Amino acid sequence: MIRRLVIFDCDGVLIDSEPASRRLLAEEASALGWPMQPDEARRFTGMTWSALRPAYEAAIGRALAEDWPALLQARLIEALSAGVPAVAGARALLETTRAMGLAYRVASNSSHEEMAAKFAHTGLTDLVAGRTHSARDVAQGKPAPDLFLAAAAAEGVRPGDCLVVEDSVPGIVAAQAAGMRVVAFAPEGLHAGLPRVPDHVVADLAELPGLFRAVLLDQAA
Repeated sequence: MIRRLVIFDCDGVLIDSEPASRRLLAEEASALGWPMQPDEARRFTGMTWSALRPAYEAAIGRALAEDWPALLQARLIEALSAGVPAVAGARALLETTRAMGLAYRVASNSSHEEMAAKFAHTGLTDLVAGRTHSARDVAQGKPAPDLFLAAAAAEGVRPGDCLVVEDSVPGIVAAQAAGMRVVAFAPEGLHAGLPRVPDHVVADLAELPGLFRAVLLDQAA
C-alpha cells in the first residue's frame, strides 16, 4: 500500500490564534502611525514575521529596527501563553486521523516556541509531539514549498501522496508549489488572490475525516 500523509497548518486550522495575531498586528501598526483595525490585519494571515517588515515600512515611510520581527514574535508568544483556544473539533480530528492509520504532521510559518505555547495551552501537545515543522527549519517559509517538502521528506512520503489542510493564501500557494493536493479550510469563505483554486474546500473540520478516507485511503487501497 502506498503511504499517504496529511499535513496540517497550525494557525487557523488547529489553533484559533488568528484573532490574537490580528489584534497584535493592528495594535503595532497603529502605534507606528499606521491606523489599523484587527479585521484589516487579515491580509497578513499566513505570512512570516520577516515578510511583514516591507509592508509596515512602506506604510510608515521609515525603516524598522533589525530585531523588530523578533520583538513582535516575543510579544505574541506572551499573548498566546495567556491562552488561545483550539479550533472547534481539532482534537477529534487529530485523534481520528491517527485512528485511521494516516501519518500526519504540522507545518507552520510560526516558530517552534510559538507552536509549543499554543499546543500546550490547548492540550494538544501529546498529539503533535515530534510532528511539527517551522519555517525556521527551512530556507524559505510559505508561500515557498520548502516547509511542506521537508514535512513529506521527514515522513518518507512523496509530495504527490500528501494532502495539505490550509486556511491562508501563502499556505495554499506553498502546497500547490510543492506538488501536493490541498484542502482549503474556509469557514468564512475562500480568500481572494488565489492563483489556482484548491482541490477541496471545507467549512468545518468534521468534514475532513470523510475526505481523507475518500481521497487518501480509498485511492491507496
